[in-house]
Amino acid sequence: MSFIYIFGIFAITAYLLQAILGFRQIKHFNNIYQSLRKKGKVAIGRRKGRFKAGTLVLFAVTDEGRILDAKKMQGVTVLAKFHSLPQYLGEDIHYLDMYNPLVRKENKLLRQAMENAREVFLRVESGNYEEEKPLSPLGGMVNQLQLWKNQMKLKWKRSV
Repeated sequence: MSFIYIFGIFAITAYLLQAILGFRQIKHFNNIYQSLRKKGKVAIGRRKGRFKAGTLVLFAVTDEGRILDAKKMQGVTVLAKFHSLPQYLGEDIHYLDMYNPLVRKENKLLRQAMENAREVFLRVESGNYEEEKPLSPLGGMVNQLQLWKNQMKLKWKRSV
């Protein structure tokens, strides 16, 4: 067998394995979300990671903002699973910011995800939350080109 066939089989197998594990991770997320949803409102915070670990935080919250249950998922691969955060039970989500001593003990990515969950919860609570639509790759490229163009204009003005 030639190298191309072996490489093709390896690539297809890796893709299928990733898809299967990804579906299992999504099923795990849905199960955790449903169990938290039965307890109350769920505040979800996320911190995307491209080359670093992605982080997802779920808080089951009462109407007053008390945390009933807290879970986190942090990792780079599709093998990441949710883990409990018992130290946050009974805390008020309104005070989970960068000044909270419990939050300060966590790693940077988890802190950012917690602050995102708090921010989304506060915006939903105040009634002015709209889901932000992500840019398409083409839209991101156009934004980068406009930024580059503006930077070049600024440099040109400074040099003249």
